[in-house]
Amino acid sequence: MKKLILSVALLLSALPFLKADEGMWLPSLISQRIGDMQAKGLRLSAEDIYSVNQACLKDAVVLFGGGCTGELVSDRGLLLTNHHCGYSYIQKHSSVEHDYLKDGFWALSQDQELPNPGLTVRFLEKMEDVTALVLKGYKSKMNEDQRQALIRKNAEKLRKEAEKAGNGLRASVEALYYGNQYFLFVFREYRDVRLVGAPPSSIGKFGGETDNWMWPRHTGDFSIFRIYAGKDNMPADYSPENIPYTPKKSLRISLAGVKEGDFTFVYGCPGSTREYIHSAEVDYIANVSDPEKIGIRTTRLQLMKKHMDMSQAVRIQYSSKYAGVANAWKKWQGEEKGIKKMKTVAAKQDFEKRFEQWAAGSEYKGITDRLAALYAARNPVFRAYEYYNETVRSIEKLRMAAGYPMDPKDYYEPIDKEMFVAMMDCFDKSLDDSFKPAYFIQKRKEYGSMEAWRDAVFADEAEANELAFSIDSFYFNVLRPQVFELENSIDLTYRDYMRGQMAFDASKAFYPDANLTLRIAYGHVEGYSPSDAIYYRPVSTLKGIIEKDNPAIFDYNIPQTLRDIYAEGGHDDQPVCFLATNHTTGGNSGSPVLNADGDLVGINFDRVWEGTMSDIVFDPDFCRNISLDVRYILFIIREIGHASYLLDEMHFTSSK
Repeated sequence: MKKLILSVALLLSALPFLKADEGMWLPSLISQRIGDMQAKGLRLSAEDIYSVNQACLKDAVVLFGGGCTGELVSDRGLLLTNHHCGYSYIQKHSSVEHDYLKDGFWALSQDQELPNPGLTVRFLEKMEDVTALVLKGYKSKMNEDQRQALIRKNAEKLRKEAEKAGNGLRASVEALYYGNQYFLFVFREYRDVRLVGAPPSSIGKFGGETDNWMWPRHTGDFSIFRIYAGKDNMPADYSPENIPYTPKKSLRISLAGVKEGDFTFVYGCPGSTREYIHSAEVDYIANVSDPEKIGIRTTRLQLMKKHMDMSQAVRIQYSSKYAGVANAWKKWQGEEKGIKKMKTVAAKQDFEKRFEQWAAGSEYKGITDRLAALYAARNPVFRAYEYYNETVRSIEKLRMAAGYPMDPKDYYEPIDKEMFVAMMDCFDKSLDDSFKPAYFIQKRKEYGSMEAWRDAVFADEAEANELAFSIDSFYFNVLRPQVFELENSIDLTYRDYMRGQMAFDASKAFYPDANLTLRIAYGHVEGYSPSDAIYYRPVSTLKGIIEKDNPAIFDYNIPQTLRDIYAEGGHDDQPVCFLATNHTTGGNSGSPVLNADGDLVGINFDRVWEGTMSDIVFDPDFCRNISLDVRYILFIIREIGHASYLLDEMHFTSSK
């Protein structure tokens, strides 16, 4: 127990030194970073950023849905997030008759705002270190199963205690640093969230997958929602009687904009990073996992796009699915390239050699070799696991047969039939028979071709059910238990390796890996040089949109209204997007980007392609987050949405 408490002390005390602007910091501990933030330009105190005793910036930030961030910009519950975060809800409200994806949607009064069943937002009430309470009763003689049982029991007790007051309180106990530290997060969840506005996709997704993860960027990636509450301002199920939520804090909007060198910080919910992993895992990601998944998804995207290009109805049906498949597909390409460019595997191996020299004679001796052996055992099984998810388990006919909920409104059988042949063939050719269900092997021989098998499956529900059952049975009962057992052994080893890394490199500031809890990342506005003789400036403008405009290409066909506005003159310098060095990842989509005074200057929505390896290794020369300039949001609301009444409830400032 003393060793565990000591390790937590090390985690909190090892604050300097990091690569420039790297890190995702816990808000409750921001006082330990505030000096560095202020030295770089921040004009706020730690209490302004996080407090449980007074309204602060955390009270204007929400976890939006299951994996994005949003921010409050009015005293009437008005919320901004990304267009791609609200995309599935916009799509559900769309039809050929009312194509809100294509044409946009603007509620011109509150009674026109659209409810979204199942959509929630969560405000962080408080967070606290509960390591001692979670490990209360732990004895060194306990085995790992006993330790985990104790942790689950203590964590559940803490969760129930935190939620007992009701009123939408939700709590979770999260392991940080691979279980060396535990934090309790208490949220208040609101369940009535309505769509207020969204630009047409030709603005909100301008550039499509061609521009995704790229710079220069000109995407108006925002949507607007409103949180509703009961008359007591507490969470309530949807009701016409609900009223707009009054937040403890909403963000002022800066009209001053940004320039190169300005201090910025991102307050959001990053999803997942793995900054401290072993070289064997990095090698698997860059040389096996990413390349193979990229190849599979290339096929899936080509099949969907072929049909989407031929039919507006199919485009509406599959737009959200296509975007979901394409987003990771392109990210993995940049990640693979970045890892190799930085020689991350070799750098990790060098660190491991130095670590083992230091660890000789200590409890950490040989730990990097143990991890290498565990990965050698895991990787073949994990590769098969990934193939199941990317191929056969992506076939919608089989997912429906297995009982997964599917909306018939968003299903187009001709796509799925082609997908069946392509994905089943890829699965069969890529995996050894030892990773396939016996039923699959038998039927493959019986039918002779994937086309014949497809015809049988799509004509006979019993055949579809049998195939789906055999795939899911092997996946859940054979493959997944092996993966989980090996991954659990790896994570347990990382718990010790994490402590060892911190003891070995005591001068380094170790921030916990992202886990979709609220974090702060800070940096400054800065361009970058992706290759020789090229420098990207950090701000894009409306002029760049007009330069890309092409009515013949769906992703670059802007609304005629925007062309007309530009033709009137005077809008060349209208800002659209900007770059900064803030360390972000998935989940940070929709996060507020704030200036030195805590005023909203933008909304984070992406990273540059050359820096997508930042989930694993951060490179200050290439890692840039891409944000939508809030002034472009205001421009679109006013000029395209003709919804200026929304601006009347916002608060503005001209401070830099």
